[in-house]
Amino acid sequence: MMDRLRSMIGGREDEEVGLTAQVLDASSLSYSTRVKWFVICFASGILCSILGTALLFLPGGTKLFAVFYTLGNLAALSSTCFLMGPLKQLKRMFEPTRLIATCVVLLCLILTLCAVFWWNKKGLAIIFCILQFLAMTWYSISYIPFARDAVMKVFTSCLS
Repeated sequence: MMDRLRSMIGGREDEEVGLTAQVLDASSLSYSTRVKWFVICFASGILCSILGTALLFLPGGTKLFAVFYTLGNLAALSSTCFLMGPLKQLKRMFEPTRLIATCVVLLCLILTLCAVFWWNKKGLAIIFCILQFLAMTWYSISYIPFARDAVMKVFTSCLS
């Protein structure tokens, strides 16, 4: 109530604060709004990835697949900005425990688009999309305590 009164006295109304400013300061968004935008962004990322995969089987659909799959991963990756805020998200992404995973994810996103648009190597683009999936999976499980260790133990037990 006091904040609303201060903003009205200061000449600043709620409508003047844009969505970008509210997103950059995640604390200004209510919890339910942050969760809603997280779900919307994450769901659109999944939808883009599924759409890209469906477009792969059309004639000349490799470019569309690479673009939609990459956009889907970017949307899913950025969806957590709504939960914790973009600055906190960036700090967590580049923590020592997930620095390599973050760099590999970002590199695969860029290399996928380079392979399809500049190098015109469709097979390489598909390989980079597979690497995107693996890198995003490895990055995602870094947020679950001891999940990486468990995955490593499962793979080492399967290989030995």
